[in-house]
Amino acid sequence: MGNRASEIRAGLKHPVIDGDGHWMEPIPVFLEYLSEAGGPKAVDEMRARWKRNARWYGATPEERQHHRMRRTIWWGVTSQTHDRATALLPALLNERLPELGIDFAMMYPTFGLGINIIQGDLQLAAARAYNRMTMDMFKPYLARFAPVASIPSRTPKDAIAELNYVVQELGYKAIMLRGNQERVIPGAADGIDPAKAAIYCDNIALDSPYDYEPFWQRCVDLGVAVTQHAGSSGWSDRASITNFTFNHVGHFAEANHAFARGVFLGGVAHRYPTLNFGFMEGGVSWACQMVNDMIEHWEKRTRANLQYPNATNVAELKQYIHRYGDARLKANADKIMDSLDAFRPECSVEELSKPEHVTDDFDASGVKSKADIRNVFANNFFFGCEADDRATMWAFDPRMGVRLRPVFSSDITHFDVPDFADVIPEAYEMLERHYVTEQDFREFTFTNAALLHTRNNRDFFKGTVVEKAVADELGFTKTPVAA
Repeated sequence: MGNRASEIRAGLKHPVIDGDGHWMEPIPVFLEYLSEAGGPKAVDEMRARWKRNARWYGATPEERQHHRMRRTIWWGVTSQTHDRATALLPALLNERLPELGIDFAMMYPTFGLGINIIQGDLQLAAARAYNRMTMDMFKPYLARFAPVASIPSRTPKDAIAELNYVVQELGYKAIMLRGNQERVIPGAADGIDPAKAAIYCDNIALDSPYDYEPFWQRCVDLGVAVTQHAGSSGWSDRASITNFTFNHVGHFAEANHAFARGVFLGGVAHRYPTLNFGFMEGGVSWACQMVNDMIEHWEKRTRANLQYPNATNVAELKQYIHRYGDARLKANADKIMDSLDAFRPECSVEELSKPEHVTDDFDASGVKSKADIRNVFANNFFFGCEADDRATMWAFDPRMGVRLRPVFSSDITHFDVPDFADVIPEAYEMLERHYVTEQDFREFTFTNAALLHTRNNRDFFKGTVVEKAVADELGFTKTPVAA
């Protein structure tokens, strides 16, 4: 497509912010940082981990079946030489960014995405090493980039410690974490090796055994948005031993769906109304479904709207049975009255209606109306969407009843972007084909990314090439005081 990307950018009336770009970390350099952060033992553990992850390649088909070895990604990054060099070298990426039609980019990891699934002290050392290395390499180019720090969130204590470090000592303005933590079910580990026990997916925003409230508060205090860039490739429904695409398609969306449910129903967005959440690389189609699902459930699962079992007129119901039932139904009419719930058979309506059994699933969320639900999804939640994802247009469809906030995400460096120069043209096709309006496209490629990161930190883009444009767009520009 030649210089199509830069030509498109030249015709826009606004900058382009890449809300989810990636770089390719130099692994030998990372290992040097890891040795400094965790010692030689941490490097040995990381290499041993890589060998374990590669066992699939040396296993027979029978062994893969017996151990259910999941087919993982093979060669997950770009192969085009110039683009690969661009992904590896921040100086070259800085030079090429205008050519790619992008003014400013949030830089997420590639190899580093795997850090958030490591457990134990190795995760802490790896996150620390990644964060030091990344800031060191991008620091000369902060006018065009905001590197994103990896926050280990296995426990709130670890998360707060690294959050304080990266913001206060390294100068990060953006963070990423894993909002769903796989943990061993305590009861399943009784008397056996915990490594062989059943696990569950702990949502750190709802029903976690750990109290993450201090972490959410610290994010507000330090002015950072919470972004999740984590998948669900290790979850039980993604266990093909032969097909990577089966395991890969939708895995970011599934993880984002789970984390967003926790943040919303757990009331985190309600208790911290200025805290924004970014759900990266999963698109927005799942959110279009979720916001309406939440409205529909709110209509039926809040105390004010619940249909209590004892609202059933038992005497009248028995009359229907005697009028329309056959001999067997009539003979069991009294027993049927004590088995009116398909999910708790042989339980009376009186028992089902006891106050201790009746819960309002929306209590913690703090929402009191459908408008409150729409407000959270429209103002606190942001959704990373790749350039070729046509479903992005659904976020702007007025028939949805709520306008969502998709964030343009180039995903450069990864296998699904074979040519960096094609990203902006692919995104622009939505406007050319009239799937979205100019205003929609402006919000997608500029405004929403700016909003995500400035709600708690108006200075997020200070000193960058988009500082003035963001200030003008969001109304931050101060009116001069008359002398």
